[in-house]
Amino acid sequence: MLVATLAACSDDAPATTIDGCTRADLGGRSVARVWDDTLLELIRQVVPAPTVHARNLFHTSAAMWDAWAAYDPTAEGYFVTEKHTAADVNAAREAAMSEAAYRILLWRYATVSDLPAATDQLNAVMAELCYPTDDESIEGNAPVALGNRIAAAVIDYGATDGALEDERYKDSSYRPANDPMVVSDPGTVMKDPNSWQPLSLGVQLSQNGLPIPGNVQTYIGPHWGYVSSFALPSSPDGTPIDPGPPPRLGDPATDAEFKQAAVDVLRYSSLLDAADGVEIDISPASMGNNALGTNDGSGYDVNPVTGEPYEPQPTARADLYRVIAEYWADGPTSETPPGHWNLIANSVADSPGFERRVGGVGPEVDALEWDVKTYFALNGAVHDAAIAAWGLKAHYDSVRPISMIRYMGGLGQSSDPAGTAYDPDGLPLVDGLIEVITAESSGQGERHEALADHIGEIAVHAWQGSPDHPETETSGVGWIRAVDWVPYQRPTFVTPSFAGYVSGHSTFSRAAAEVLTGITGSSSFPGGLAHWPVDQGTLLHEEGPTKDVDLQWATYYDASDQAGISRLYGGIHIAQDDIEGRKIGSQVGLAAWELAQTYFDGTAES
Repeated sequence: MLVATLAACSDDAPATTIDGCTRADLGGRSVARVWDDTLLELIRQVVPAPTVHARNLFHTSAAMWDAWAAYDPTAEGYFVTEKHTAADVNAAREAAMSEAAYRILLWRYATVSDLPAATDQLNAVMAELCYPTDDESIEGNAPVALGNRIAAAVIDYGATDGALEDERYKDSSYRPANDPMVVSDPGTVMKDPNSWQPLSLGVQLSQNGLPIPGNVQTYIGPHWGYVSSFALPSSPDGTPIDPGPPPRLGDPATDAEFKQAAVDVLRYSSLLDAADGVEIDISPASMGNNALGTNDGSGYDVNPVTGEPYEPQPTARADLYRVIAEYWADGPTSETPPGHWNLIANSVADSPGFERRVGGVGPEVDALEWDVKTYFALNGAVHDAAIAAWGLKAHYDSVRPISMIRYMGGLGQSSDPAGTAYDPDGLPLVDGLIEVITAESSGQGERHEALADHIGEIAVHAWQGSPDHPETETSGVGWIRAVDWVPYQRPTFVTPSFAGYVSGHSTFSRAAAEVLTGITGSSSFPGGLAHWPVDQGTLLHEEGPTKDVDLQWATYYDASDQAGISRLYGGIHIAQDDIEGRKIGSQVGLAAWELAQTYFDGTAES
């Protein structure tokens, strides 16, 4: 899944011949780009675990960087700091980084992730590049031996970095505070309404459509805050960046904020009605330009690059919100959020007229140098984003919206102590959004008519759940019982299997946006505009969009903010998860970019 208008890569370069083998046409890609693309393809084939994939992206990128830096007199390696010379430096770099990437990915995906197809796929890439797969030498100065040493160093490091690779990344010590919610049954029972609750699903599929054994969710990555980072400080409690706890139900200081967060999620859900007839401008003329950690932006007067006004893009509001919920969800066959931002980075480099100047200044560099430096900094940032976000997820163990809304809605309403169905921990009443079902409101022709058998319960005006035939049917928005509410997701997925606070999407995306801003020297996409077209009728959760939608962003920050808020329209995060994730992501990305530059210029502390 890409996010900008792509230029065709140049394929005018002469074919490369190595030891009598003519290299396959790489379509103008650097060898680093070939291995990044290969890794993204492997990610698409296994069950999504953003933490694991962010780590694999960084370790592979750092290995390729080490191979590149070994032949530069100034740059400093990350895992391996050897220095070498070669008659053909570019050829030596390509051979060393290919050998390193091949060995690391073979270990991480064919062995640890147990992907049967990985070996054949990786062997095919090596064959296309004209490199042997049977040379495991580690002695001497040959590029292949250097690559093998780098791979060995990375694999050894990965055995002790806290990721629990030997246990297939599973921390068996975690125990959820709540028993599972059976999603097909109304309501939920919670021992602790402020803690994460696993879901029990009839059939459980990952966001990229792969089957997950069992029907009860298992928490992904509760130990990840302790994984060794790139630029984050160490933390004895697994929270390298700690903004403090999320709002809590029943906490005198934050109870109202918790309830308002649930109301906000329901309000977002109520806007997913394709039949409401409301149109909005979705171009950068009206959207984006938020201050960090807010949604206060109202767009740009002019394109910051061209100085010309943006062309308005009137679009059905519900189409936009449903599209962004699905586009940024990164499923099916997705690269997960860390990989998605690799695609964005690649699309930036492919933009017409783009000049590869590191930091936006100095001489233009070749594609190999640009790519290897971009991946090193970018994937260092998303790796740290996973550590920062999942450390907080485990530390605060916060609840997801489906549990919040069903639990509070099952208790009643908390607005009117003298009214029907009052409970101090219930949902607040909001006219037209959250109401008590009464004999009058459920009479013939009235708004709650379909709920007449549930007088005295709480009704919410929200998306009505997955239709039987999502390819041709739309559920739309209507009055349903609060205890039946579901997020705008597929019934085989519903909500990710880890706590909400903070949002991984928000943290990953802002961290990546900071690095792309740093390495390109501008927060703006090339030309001041990137876009992604979504064709009519291509949504997965229900029929739609009703017309073609063209997602547009002026800056990397605008794209990252949309990734964050998409999780609220999707019903799987509250605002605090998103906003704090953005703030943390900014810190992570800035730190990663600053540290990466010290490896580029050779001033990194050993």
